[in-house]
Amino acid sequence: MHRVRSFVSERIATVPPSGIRRFFDIAATMDDVISLGIGEPDFVTPEPILQAGIEALQQGETHYSSNSGLIELRRAIAENLDRLYDLTYDPESEILVTVGVSEALYLAFAATLDPGDEVIIPHPCFVSYAPEVVFAGGKPVIVPAKIENNFQVTAEEIAAAITPRTKALLIGYPNNPTGAVMSQERLAEIATVAEQHDLLVISDEIYDRLVYGVQHVCFPNLPGMYERTVLLQGFSKSYAMTGWRVGYMAAPAEILGEMRKVHQYTIMCASTVSQYAALAALREGEPYVQEMVAEYDRRRRLIVDGLNEVGLKCFEPQGAFYAFPSIDVTGMDGNTFAETLLEEEQVAVVPGSAFGEAGEGYVRCSYATAYEKIEEALERLHRFVRRHG
Repeated sequence: MHRVRSFVSERIATVPPSGIRRFFDIAATMDDVISLGIGEPDFVTPEPILQAGIEALQQGETHYSSNSGLIELRRAIAENLDRLYDLTYDPESEILVTVGVSEALYLAFAATLDPGDEVIIPHPCFVSYAPEVVFAGGKPVIVPAKIENNFQVTAEEIAAAITPRTKALLIGYPNNPTGAVMSQERLAEIATVAEQHDLLVISDEIYDRLVYGVQHVCFPNLPGMYERTVLLQGFSKSYAMTGWRVGYMAAPAEILGEMRKVHQYTIMCASTVSQYAALAALREGEPYVQEMVAEYDRRRRLIVDGLNEVGLKCFEPQGAFYAFPSIDVTGMDGNTFAETLLEEEQVAVVPGSAFGEAGEGYVRCSYATAYEKIEEALERLHRFVRRHG
C-alpha cells in the first residue's frame, strides 16, 4: 500500500500545542468549576466602546480601512503614547494597527528574522513568544528569570546568552504569567546591553496600564532605545476588549514599513468596526480603566494573601492580573497539581511549565474573575493543600 508522505513542515511540527488550552477543555466538561486559568478580563467592554462599535455598523463602516488602520485611530494612539510616556510617533509612518498583539508579534519576527537568527526570550513568558520565533525561521534562546529577582530578568543574564547569531531581544513586562514589573534601573541596564550588542528589542507592553503601586516604564522611552525598539500594544487587557481583536505596533518608519508589508499581504487590515471601538476606548475609556485597575488591585491583595496563608508561597505581583505561587509544598509537578486540583476541587489553574521550563514548580492563577469566586477558590485550595501539603 502506498504511504502518503507527510506534508507538514518540520519547523511547525516541532512546536507543541499550547499548554493552556488543555485545562480549559477539561474544565469545560465539568460542573461547578472556578477558573483561575483564563487570561482575559471578566468585565464586559465598557458601554461607550460597545456603542461606538454598534454605531459603526449602523453607519455602514463595514469596508476595508487603510492597511495601516484608520488614520483617526493612529492619531489617537500617537497622542496617547505622548500623553503617557512622552513618546513621539508619526501616525502616518510609525504606527500600524493589527489584529491584536498576537499579529503584531508575528509581524515583528516575520519582517526581521532570517533563518538561524537568534532571539533572546526571558522565561516564564507568554506562550506564543518562542513558537512565533520558530515559525519565522529563527531560534529562541531562553534565559530564565529567577524568583530571587522577583522574576525580573537581569542585564547580566541577557548578556551571557548573546552569540554572534543574536539579532533580537523579546521582553514582556508587566509579565504574563508572573505579574512581575521591571524596575527602571534594570531596564536601563538591559538597554545598555542592547546598544552595546546592536540588538533589536521587541517590547510587549500589553499590560502597561494594569500596574499597582508602581510606575510602568515604556522601553522605547529609555535613552537610545527609540530607534531600535518595536513597541507592541493593544486594547484587549486594559479596556476589556479581547474579542474585538485590535492592537498596534509602533516603531521607526524604516522598521515598521517592512512589517506593514507583511501585514498587507497576510491580513490587509484589522477589523474596521473594532478600530472604531478602539478609537472610542482612547477617547472615552480612561475612567473605566481606572475602575477596573482598582478592582483588580482589590482582588490581587485577596489572592496573594490567600495563597500565602494556605501554604502556596507567592511573591507580590505588581502588574497584569496573575499570581504565580510556588507549589513546592505539595511535592507535585505543575501538571499533576493542576490536574488533581481540577479533579478534586474543581478549580482550574495553569501549570507554570506551560510558560517555559523556568515556570516548573509554579502555577498561574488569574484574578480576572469575581472577588467572591476567588474567595471560594481559596477555600478549595486550602482543603487541597491540607490533603497534599
